[in-house]
Amino acid sequence: MNRKYKTLIVMIILVIVAWLAKVAFISSATVVAVAQEVTQQVATDVANSITNTPITAPGIDYSQQKIIALAPHVVEVLFDLGVGERIIATTDHSDYPQAALTIPRIGNHARLKIEQIIAYQPDLIIAWRTGNPSDDLARLEQLGLNIVYSDPSQLSDIAKELRLFGQLTGSADIANTKAAAFELALTELTLKYRGKQPIKVFYELWSQPLTTIAQQAWPQQHLGVCGASNPFAELANDYPQINIEQVIMVDPQLIIQPMSKGEPNPNAIDWQNFPQVTAAKNNQLTSINSDILHRMSYRLLTELTELCNVIDNSRSLYQQLTKTPAELENIPELN
Repeated sequence: MNRKYKTLIVMIILVIVAWLAKVAFISSATVVAVAQEVTQQVATDVANSITNTPITAPGIDYSQQKIIALAPHVVEVLFDLGVGERIIATTDHSDYPQAALTIPRIGNHARLKIEQIIAYQPDLIIAWRTGNPSDDLARLEQLGLNIVYSDPSQLSDIAKELRLFGQLTGSADIANTKAAAFELALTELTLKYRGKQPIKVFYELWSQPLTTIAQQAWPQQHLGVCGASNPFAELANDYPQINIEQVIMVDPQLIIQPMSKGEPNPNAIDWQNFPQVTAAKNNQLTSINSDILHRMSYRLLTELTELCNVIDNSRSLYQQLTKTPAELENIPELN
């Protein structure tokens, strides 16, 4: 029932209650109480319809639930909650866990196969607000399909989405446990590197065209947790295009080149050809698994921990390079 009809029902009920008060001598206080109760109930129903998030109700058999997951990270989270077998279709690059490889594909980041989605008759579609074509999502909404959006913008949102998906699938207990564990691990990792000496890092997201990260980009948050400084963090957008001369000018101490099967970077720059860059001169060049680190799932913690270790090792190297010979030999002071 949409909001227009619910508002109409409220008006009709209030008219009836007012008429009863007049002809049956019901007290005005009773009229107000009834009106408030009715209005509050309808307002709650409208709020639930606005969020488009079904309320978990006791007694529902979720085992028969049919879900279409429109992003690789959504697939991972659902498997983490033990409900991966309910996924009836997904998009390209949904390759983890192994069981996800057998799920039928109904599109990618550029286009969704609307007719196939309709034919599946899903109970629930979990879409990625910034990773799915907006016009296709709008069409699915117009067709009345039940869509809930995944829209993580902060690392802490992973825990929020675990809880949300748990409510949607009747697996709230395991979701709450995993969300709490994620929050604790993320807090511990953040505290471990807070206050450490910053190290200047260049994140080569893509090589052709040369693209890095800035502002609120997802990997930018990873660098923040690890105590790294991004010289391009204040550029105009989240994923700015730059040139090699700019990288040489800022002279990073560490260069990170994300690599993976899902996001191959075969033309990654060989920074050894630029010995004037501090990172190249000290062989501080590393790669990370972007299939894990760039996805908004519980598994991200493992690769983020590894990234922080790499950054901290590089930090230690430069601290060693700045020590005096006496410090390097660890000679105790004489009394």
